[in-house]
Amino acid sequence: MQNKLLTDFALQQHIKGLSNPSLIALSKGQMGYSIDKAKRFLLFQNRIDQKLLQHRIITSNAYTAWFEQGQQSIDQIKAFIIQFSVFSNQFLVAQLHKMIHANTLQGMRASKEILANEIGVLFKSSKHKSGHQEFGSTEGSIEGSTFHFSASHFEWLYSIAKQLDLSFADIGQPRHGSPSTLFFCDELIRLYGGEHYLISQAASYAVENWAAAGFWNQLITGFRLFNERNDMKLPLGFFIWHDQLESQHAAHTQEELEELYFTNELDEDTFIQYGNAMLDSVAVFWDGLNEQRQQLSPTR
Repeated sequence: MQNKLLTDFALQQHIKGLSNPSLIALSKGQMGYSIDKAKRFLLFQNRIDQKLLQHRIITSNAYTAWFEQGQQSIDQIKAFIIQFSVFSNQFLVAQLHKMIHANTLQGMRASKEILANEIGVLFKSSKHKSGHQEFGSTEGSIEGSTFHFSASHFEWLYSIAKQLDLSFADIGQPRHGSPSTLFFCDELIRLYGGEHYLISQAASYAVENWAAAGFWNQLITGFRLFNERNDMKLPLGFFIWHDQLESQHAAHTQEELEELYFTNELDEDTFIQYGNAMLDSVAVFWDGLNEQRQQLSPTR
């Protein structure tokens, strides 16, 4: 019933396209929310769709398109796991910076949840409808949950590395990162974890839309084909769990953008500029992987 009322309200006010939380706030006359501002936001969203979300690393990632075909050599798989493990560890640094630079308690807690989950605190959910049998739910909260060393995301990657005869010392550390991987990690810390709130939010929006664009599924498909072709059983829980997580984040990310627009003075040009800067660095990471795999033997 509520959804129908909100749909009717959006049609009557000519603001179709806003998320339900924004429509509820508008219908209640919540501070900062107005019909005029809603219409301006929809114009801004159109600019975002055209000038940010059409970035080539979202629409056409050459490396993941190749990876999806499942023709990787062992050396190419090893190289990927090493670089991705460096990114995974450096993401902890970026997330810690994002938590420290949060401008509200709610924002700090949201960042802290992500960080704690990354290092091994499972999400606790009463629904138990999503996630991975071994790695837990992709919904809920860390509040009242339990820490497990084996639940850290890096250890999930390590479980793959071990089957590729890579030691713990072979992965994760910055000294193993290529220049392109390290550039991406530095930009992630600078932009996503930066002290300027609106820049950080622009980078976060860009990262979440990149993560939800389907590259996780491409990696999963490629790994499965690789396993079949090489009669191997590389564990894929890390990638499956993240794919399920990001598919849920898309709607939340949009809601966060709308709340940001209505409750802050947001410079649209700056938002798009820094969102693109974040995606440019993501592209450097994947382009580096693409160049690296071309230099490695295509045969086992």
